[in-house]
Amino acid sequence: MTFRSEEATLGGGCFWCLEAVFQELIGVASVVSGYAGGATSDPTYEQVCSGRTGHAEVVQVCFDPDVLDYKDLLRVFFTIHDPTTRDRQGADSGSQYRSVILHHSEAQRVAAEAVMREVVAEGHYSDPLVTEIESFSEFWSAESYHADYYRNNRAQPYCRVVIDPKMEKLRKRFRDRLFTGA
Repeated sequence: MTFRSEEATLGGGCFWCLEAVFQELIGVASVVSGYAGGATSDPTYEQVCSGRTGHAEVVQVCFDPDVLDYKDLLRVFFTIHDPTTRDRQGADSGSQYRSVILHHSEAQRVAAEAVMREVVAEGHYSDPLVTEIESFSEFWSAESYHADYYRNNRAQPYCRVVIDPKMEKLRKRFRDRLFTGA
């Protein structure tokens, strides 16, 4: 079996949340937490958290589009974060927590716009979407201690209070898209 590969770069608050969710999807080969959309080369977590670099916390998802359609990946994205709050997800605030889709191609940009129209039409949110759609330019991997954060720290209060509810949403709405046992 041949694995085709496509990348998606998405920001929707803390990258630990997005990483945990996307790691559960069939068709996803890898999820890497990192930073994108800013001006500083190879920024650190501390620099990004300052809000002065212009980066967003993002995940870069490598997936097989023959198994998981990009639009379906975006439907999951819009389900597990609040795309109506500018520069905020829960208690996390600042431009580094913005809702953003960094498209890698014209086809991804068109798909992102279509899914956003779909989400609006379905009335999932009462407030307008503020998700930004931008061209992808550069991705910087986060420090190694961020990798697999949820898998390695499930007992941490942040994981239990913030990530667990997102995982429940995922399991409830996208059960057919999950690895067995997820």
